[in-house]
Amino acid sequence: MPTEPVPGAAPGAVPGGCAPDGPATLLVIAKEPVPGRVKTRLTPPYTPREAARLAEAALADTLRTVLKVPARRRVLVLSGRPGPWLPGGFEVVPQAEGGLDERIAAAFARCAGPALLLGMDTPQLTPELLAPATGPDSWPERTAWFGPARDGGFWALGLTDPDPALVRGVPMSTSGTGRAQRERLTRAGLTVRELPVLTDMDTVRDAERIAAETTGGRFPAVYAAVRRRAAP
Repeated sequence: MPTEPVPGAAPGAVPGGCAPDGPATLLVIAKEPVPGRVKTRLTPPYTPREAARLAEAALADTLRTVLKVPARRRVLVLSGRPGPWLPGGFEVVPQAEGGLDERIAAAFARCAGPALLLGMDTPQLTPELLAPATGPDSWPERTAWFGPARDGGFWALGLTDPDPALVRGVPMSTSGTGRAQRERLTRAGLTVRELPVLTDMDTVRDAERIAAETTGGRFPAVYAAVRRRAAP
């Protein structure tokens, strides 16, 4: 199914251009970083505005990383509206209604051919971490890519044949989400290839760990600023 850009999206290329074409569509599923609607587990000690600043920095860094790796298409699956944090080079489509499993399933349903879906909460992501799943030989038939998160979820999910049924009905946002999703893939007879375990930014401790692990990008500087303000 073709993707219809949202009005106000930034469709052009970033300065210097995107990485070359690759075999897979890269999807980033995200919420608009609006205070009070994102990263509510960071408040307190951070204010809703500071939590949104951290979410925006994480999203912006994730999108910039996606621009640096080969892709067939780059698509932001967004709840909300695009903002100045959105670089060029992305199509923007609205998230579907329903639970997270339904929204992920609908994102995959828009794709023809291999697709790799990423969350917005891993600003420590680098092109090197994604390289196993973005190369020319990364997508043999009946393959899935799985990036586990330390909290029991997952930060990446890739499908050679993006069948929405492989996601729909998987319980999301629990400590068993990753296990349930992996089992769904293996029961379908897919070969599951592993990406590294990463930390999702959900709690203050997560944000601290990610900032310590991340070099470059916006997130470490934003984290340092909000931490200084919140310090007693």
